[in-house]
Amino acid sequence: MTKTNVVLIGMAGAGKSAIGVVLAKRLGLDFLDTDVLIQARLGRRLQEIIDSEGLAAFRQIEEAALLSLSCRHTVVATGGSAIYSEAGMGRLKTYGTIVFLDTPLEELLLRVRDMDTRGMVIDPGETFPDLFARRLPLYRRWAELIVDGRDKSVEELAAEITHRLQDQFPTPA
Repeated sequence: MTKTNVVLIGMAGAGKSAIGVVLAKRLGLDFLDTDVLIQARLGRRLQEIIDSEGLAAFRQIEEAALLSLSCRHTVVATGGSAIYSEAGMGRLKTYGTIVFLDTPLEELLLRVRDMDTRGMVIDPGETFPDLFARRLPLYRRWAELIVDGRDKSVEELAAEITHRLQDQFPTPA
């Protein structure tokens, strides 16, 4: 089966959505942000869903959203917690190449200032560095392509991913 999607995974603040839009333009693909999809389906912001339903229910909602995707020729920016869903990630990997935006913790801490309102799946009392340490092995496990996000702009990262995927998504002549 030909993989026609590119799936971006990584921590909050790694730039999945911003890079995804630029990458989609470069590759001539559609763009889908699973966090925005969830918000549109439920008519509420992620933080409101987490606050009212709880973390476990949000993970189920996220998994259902991942399993419902039937897109082709699309760059998919996932929520940072997508990697907790074995079934969801398995489905994404069937139809797309999983790209991990590996951004150092120090950079993420500078970018993520709105943890209480961002809609992050983080356990009560857990710190962002704790979350980073818990998720890093899962991102690495699912990744088919790892891109070092250290000190690179959105454009530079999109260009690197485009170059590394050129065999899968050749640019038109």
